[in-house]
Amino acid sequence: MSTPPPSFLSQQWTLAVTSCQTGLRVLRHQGPGKVTFWFIALLIGIAAGFAALLFRKGIEWLQGTLYGTDDVQFLHSFVVGLPWYWVVIIPTVGGLVVGLILHHFTRDARVRSVGDVILGAAMHDGRVETRAGIASALASWITLSTGGSSGREGPVVHMAGVIATWVSRRINADGITGRDLLGCAVAAAVSASFNAPIAGALFALEVVLRHFAVHAFAPIVIASVAGTVINRLEFGGVTEFTLPSYGDMQFYVELPAFLLLGLTCGLVAVTLMRSIFWAEDFGNYLQARTGLPRWLRPTVAGMLLGIIALWFPHIIGVGYETTSLALTAELGLHEAIVFTVLKVVAVSITLGGRMGGGVFSPSLMIGAMTGLGFGLIATGVFPDVSGSSSLYALAGMGAVAAAVLGAPISTTLIVFELTGDWQTGLAVMVAVSMSTALASRIVDRSFFLTQMERRGVHLAAGPQAYLLSMFMVARIMRRPEDEFAAPEDECWALIDAGTYIDGTATLEAALPMFEQSGARFIPVVTLSADAPPELLGALFHVDALKAYNRALAATAAEEHS
Repeated sequence: MSTPPPSFLSQQWTLAVTSCQTGLRVLRHQGPGKVTFWFIALLIGIAAGFAALLFRKGIEWLQGTLYGTDDVQFLHSFVVGLPWYWVVIIPTVGGLVVGLILHHFTRDARVRSVGDVILGAAMHDGRVETRAGIASALASWITLSTGGSSGREGPVVHMAGVIATWVSRRINADGITGRDLLGCAVAAAVSASFNAPIAGALFALEVVLRHFAVHAFAPIVIASVAGTVINRLEFGGVTEFTLPSYGDMQFYVELPAFLLLGLTCGLVAVTLMRSIFWAEDFGNYLQARTGLPRWLRPTVAGMLLGIIALWFPHIIGVGYETTSLALTAELGLHEAIVFTVLKVVAVSITLGGRMGGGVFSPSLMIGAMTGLGFGLIATGVFPDVSGSSSLYALAGMGAVAAAVLGAPISTTLIVFELTGDWQTGLAVMVAVSMSTALASRIVDRSFFLTQMERRGVHLAAGPQAYLLSMFMVARIMRRPEDEFAAPEDECWALIDAGTYIDGTATLEAALPMFEQSGARFIPVVTLSADAPPELLGALFHVDALKAYNRALAATAAEEHS
């Protein structure tokens, strides 16, 4: 006699019991490790939060000391009354000090910033340069305190990366753990800098880790909250900017205007990024032609900034005062246009002159003024169907910043958290979507990824592009003594035919050679200017593809875990 099948309720009960048993087993074996990791994330969040807070307070102290003002939030208004020579001397001497620091403590006299943190997450198991990172933080502190026209988020993010790197090395963290710790530190630093816990967590995921894996979400949120608490213990729950009341907004009628504003901001963002890169290239050209020592380059940049500040002190520092004036529509159309152009020039001189700092805060200021100028024109042409011009300033602020960072989600949230205004989400989102869509087609996704592309690192194309550069052929080749090594006579025949590769090369150079030659293996040699090639072994096509496939599979597994 056959046994009747279990009932539906019996099946569900069995399934529930099995699930509970599995959950308890996972909790028993993996729970302590998870709790320990979250505790480490909390400690990293606290450390990164304090680092961001001290960096901000340090800028305010040194800036106030040098310029002689008690409130650096209104610095440009105070600078107007200073002697002209003091306005020029401060950034010039600041540039000299920056140049000397970078010359002695970095190999290339270049400030480390967000792009280097992204590179560390992608290719160096969540590690960044420690010595150069500390020097960069010091250089950026001096830059921002002496009149440099850049932002504080770049050095703060890299400082957080240095903290995470120190912890990763102490606990010998693997790649996944190292990247998660790096994300925790970045989230806390951004949150502590801008009092933006939601945006801080999403910035770490969207910009630095460039994935939204579930396993990374909880520790990053814990660290982000820790950073925000530290900020609020010092500054309270106030927002960076206070906005006026917009009144009634004709969103449906004005949506085409915000679409057009987004496109305009996308072009402005591209202009800002291209201007910085052009200034960098032009500085390299002048340095090569004139023989200018690399430690004097920031000095020249500081002097140029000081000269501009004699007539337009608005370019000095982060620019929160001017941004606030734009958001409250206290600037005219002529001022909005002139300040936008001058800020682009000043940021390009600062970063192209290798003084230090980030691009996010300047992009906020440029975006706010772009949006204000657009809004003044729109409300002037269509006064009956348009809202406040300051609403356009808010949308423009988010649109330019999102296009520069290549991070529409986290940037939109940062704008909301900086202003405390969540009622204008539709306007901001429309402008942000259009600006990022346009700018990402003209540059390599963002300012940071374009920076990496200019250095020959193809992060913008995704893991399938940059993973190839992580494998040296010498690590994958078969040596002559291996059991299935390539026949030596065939190797030398290929070498005589010009088909070989240096042992220091990567799969990025090797795989195209397989496509061109059709060979199943390529001899690996050491190359010397005064000696014939020495055979080290052979790289087989199948071995190269296996290594590449394993790396892709590991990356996909991490991003979906």
